[in-house]
Amino acid sequence: MYESKVRRRGVGLHAPSKATTTDSSATEPEPTIEADETSSDEDVSDKQPSRRVPAKALIDEDDAYTPWVDVLRVLSFLFVASCGLSYLISGGETFFWGMSHPPNYMQLDWWKGQWSGPLYLTPAELAAYDGSNPDKPIYLAINGTIYDVTSNRRTYGPGGSYQYFAGCDASRAYVTGCFAEDRTPDMRGVEEMYLPLDDPTVDKHWSKAELEAMRNNEREEALKKVHEGLLHWVNFFANNKKYPFVGYVKRPEGWPGTEPVRRLCDSAAQNRMPRKIPGKEDA
Repeated sequence: MYESKVRRRGVGLHAPSKATTTDSSATEPEPTIEADETSSDEDVSDKQPSRRVPAKALIDEDDAYTPWVDVLRVLSFLFVASCGLSYLISGGETFFWGMSHPPNYMQLDWWKGQWSGPLYLTPAELAAYDGSNPDKPIYLAINGTIYDVTSNRRTYGPGGSYQYFAGCDASRAYVTGCFAEDRTPDMRGVEEMYLPLDDPTVDKHWSKAELEAMRNNEREEALKKVHEGLLHWVNFFANNKKYPFVGYVKRPEGWPGTEPVRRLCDSAAQNRMPRKIPGKEDA
């Protein structure tokens, strides 16, 4: 009796287990769905077959590569860059470095001067650098100091407005303004351009001692003006980075006493006026 109850209970206990197994199997994916997914993937793979490149074809492509195309590209770039740089440096003159007047840093003589120190040239040697020879730089001197003005060949070269200063020391011309006549460093007598003319009808208003003292003061002031006028141009070239220092002019012993005093040029002399009569300075 007792056993039959247990068996009944056991039967009752195992029944839910079967039900649970049935329920758990229901949650698993149905095999028909997996079959469909597999078949669909196979269909896609059949429609779009994978394209594999044979190893032999890859080796052939590597063998077919040539570096000459890259070399040609680099050479083309360098050629175009060179043309553009030549055009800029030459100021639009040429694309191929055929400059008639190359800058200083492209001239051998300029580099020699940078390493050899200052040059000492005689007036005759300095005259060879007047710009008439395009293969040589253009030099000018002022107050005995030589500068390279090749960078401004249009101004100081042949046909330029300041061509008279090239190849010489024309210190006198910087003050008098007589470019063609005063191509010399001899400054003696230049102060006369600032001195008044002697006029007996005017000078009689002073005594001899007063007139002598006046003349001394006038000459002192005139020499000061000459000095200031020349110093202006000396400083201009000395402080101008565009015109590098070259050297000095060698003068013969005893110069300038070995040469006659030059006459004041007409352009500078025509500005001289007589003294003013005392009391009529404003007239």
